[in-house]
Amino acid sequence: MTRVTLDFGDTIQRDAVPPVSADVIFPSSRFPNYKIGPNNQIVEVKPDSKALTMKEVVARETAHLLEQQKRLSVRDLASKFEKGLAAAAKLSDEARMKDAASLEKHVLLKKLKDALEALRGRVAGKNHDDVEEAIAMVEALAVQLSQREGELIKEKAEVKKLATFLKQASEDAKKLVEEERAYARAEIENARAAVQRVEEALQEYERMSGTAGKQDMEELMKEVHEARRIKMLHQPSKVMDMEHELQALRVQLAEKCKYSIQLQKELARKIGEETVSQLYELDGMEALGSFLQIQPCSLSASELSECSIQWYRLACEGGKQEPISGATKPVYAPEPFDVGRILQAEITYGDQTTSVTTAGPIDPAAGLGNYVEALVRRHDIEFNVVVIQMNGTDHASETIHVLHIGRMRMKLCKGKTGVAKEYYSISMQLCGIRGGGNAAAQAAFWQVKTGLSFVLAFETERERNAAIMLARRFAYDCNIMLSGPDDRAAAGS
Repeated sequence: MTRVTLDFGDTIQRDAVPPVSADVIFPSSRFPNYKIGPNNQIVEVKPDSKALTMKEVVARETAHLLEQQKRLSVRDLASKFEKGLAAAAKLSDEARMKDAASLEKHVLLKKLKDALEALRGRVAGKNHDDVEEAIAMVEALAVQLSQREGELIKEKAEVKKLATFLKQASEDAKKLVEEERAYARAEIENARAAVQRVEEALQEYERMSGTAGKQDMEELMKEVHEARRIKMLHQPSKVMDMEHELQALRVQLAEKCKYSIQLQKELARKIGEETVSQLYELDGMEALGSFLQIQPCSLSASELSECSIQWYRLACEGGKQEPISGATKPVYAPEPFDVGRILQAEITYGDQTTSVTTAGPIDPAAGLGNYVEALVRRHDIEFNVVVIQMNGTDHASETIHVLHIGRMRMKLCKGKTGVAKEYYSISMQLCGIRGGGNAAAQAAFWQVKTGLSFVLAFETERERNAAIMLARRFAYDCNIMLSGPDDRAAAGS
């Protein structure tokens, strides 16, 4: 009989125009690190040299997932226990049948021996010897049968022990499965209840006036984050895969846009659209989130530092020029108001004037519209910023500030201290920075009121453009056209 042995392993183991055209240059290309300290204070953190790289983190998480994949789940373990229990029951039935057959053999041998004993007294000579030999053979068979029965008794005991063990293990496994199911159901119910409470609270908030307390909103947001965290626990890998795919698609789109612009420029040169050789050209991706830079492309071109520059917006090619106030530098970063329009820069040196124009209208940033629509549903949106300039004067500190964009007002805070706060008004201005430097694409100019203005640097270009779009949308709801200096913003832009 084959013995069955089981190896159990472990199965469980986050109106001031001059400031607009000022150069903005970061001392480093990295946004300052920070963390939330005691009393909700924002504390700067020095870079940790021992921090793992992204490649090491991905390798460690991949190894962990592969190790988890090799383990047996509780459900699989319970299934194996049930199969083992069924096999043990089958073996027990076979042993019972063998017992019955063994008993019949003993009876037959006993009868055969009695018949030979009776026959031995009646025969003589050679027949008598044959009977004696038959009796000896019967006794030998009886001894062998007894030995076999002893072995069967031992095997039967082992089968009973194994059946008892498998039955107990199967019951334990079923109990573990039921406990895990109950725990998962409880978590799902808690998540559903939290989401339901949030939806009811938001509906009640919409029916009430806009003077609800900030503390209640923070509690609701905590419940939303908790519900999202519980939901994400069930499918984190899908979200990570989607983020990686979106990032890859954005990179591919940027490369294709840049390549398309290069092809358009080469085509324009080949078909001879310009009768005079071009002295300057625009370098950069013609889309929101990037910046355009004027570069000389001829040896006869004058130095840009000796020329005067002015950027314009055009509704269509050959249309009326609309000057961009303060945009007088070789570098200009498009802002949301420039999407769908053609940008043109005029370079003047002495009495000579030449111009460079984008190949087509400025394209929107991929995914920015959906990101803004998701933020619009909130009552108050926060962005981490660094103050670069204040009232046209450079601000040397890199302390993290928080820019609050609400439905009625905007506010700039440093920790719990308010730096600036103002309701949307006709004196407020907000636009992208219109100067040069490597921070042009992620910096914005905000005039709170007459006599108070800031140049703010955001963490990413996406957050800078989203903040401008949100503020203009909320201001439009208050019948205020929020734009840059001297901009003629269209309704609802």
